[in-house]
Amino acid sequence: MNVQAIKTPLLARLNWYWILHVLGWSMVTAFVMLANGPYITRPGAVTICLLDGLTGLLMTDFWHRFIKARRWNTRTIDWRQLAVAFLLLGPLQTASATLIASILIPESRGGGWLPMLLLFWSGVMVAWQVSYMAATALRRANRFESEALRLDVLAKEAELKALQSQVNPHFFFNSLNSVRALIFENPQSAAQMIDQLATLMRFTLASSYADTVTLKEELEAVHSYLAIEKIRFEERLSVSLAIEGGMETVTIPPMSVQTLVENAVKYGVEQSSAGTEIRISASHANGRASIEVANRGALATLGNSTRVGLSNARKRLLHAKGGEAGLELVESDGWVRATLTFPVSA
Repeated sequence: MNVQAIKTPLLARLNWYWILHVLGWSMVTAFVMLANGPYITRPGAVTICLLDGLTGLLMTDFWHRFIKARRWNTRTIDWRQLAVAFLLLGPLQTASATLIASILIPESRGGGWLPMLLLFWSGVMVAWQVSYMAATALRRANRFESEALRLDVLAKEAELKALQSQVNPHFFFNSLNSVRALIFENPQSAAQMIDQLATLMRFTLASSYADTVTLKEELEAVHSYLAIEKIRFEERLSVSLAIEGGMETVTIPPMSVQTLVENAVKYGVEQSSAGTEIRISASHANGRASIEVANRGALATLGNSTRVGLSNARKRLLHAKGGEAGLELVESDGWVRATLTFPVSA
């Protein structure tokens, strides 16, 4: 994905502090005008109301900058800030409004309305402070939530890489054992095995940087692996594939089908003197994909090692495809069936 092509949404680019700050003081100014309705037609009255709103806006912006400089906006509810708003900002705004009114309308001088004015402006400043604290608290909560989600994604990625790193050594260990079994008995067959193993190594190295691969790519790796085992087991191993149209482009975690095939070889072919058939099928219906690897055998013969491998594959599938994905291992009619299921759209 081209990061430079991603644009920040318009709402995220807006300066919401100034938008809400100006809007709030505009509403206060409009209220002051309405409250002074009988006197608003007097010369200078509208100017007084506008200047009161402007001084309030500038005073609270200065207070906002002071809070940011001291990093007080990172705190939870701070009653001291409310006290400053009520005991300092309110009286300062009252003094400013009184001075403006006495300059523009000299006959308005008088102290009878001063207590009411002080109570009003102190209330406005407390309301501004509460709104400011609520906005900063909401922003902190959103930041913490975003950080928690980011850390959760990083943890899942780290876990997925750890699971992937467990798959590859296990797979190569099994493949090298197969090469070792023939290197002295049949050098030519061992050479063919090494060629197939080189193909598998290229696939695993390329897929180690991807969370998912297409089923087609995965089956190519499975074919190389089975070609190695075919040299080893000869007629004891037979394989049949039934891949429904459209399934080749479905994505799955790397080495997930490979893990199931390895188990089928180890606990199906190796455990039977006559060998067995491995059936690989893939289909989709009702928006869900199903990939099955089946071999003749019984679950009772399976050891702990395959349980770990299947658990690993299940976790990687859940990481890649979400909670609706699953991996089931069942026995029916003498067949052990390992089935991956997940939404096609995932």
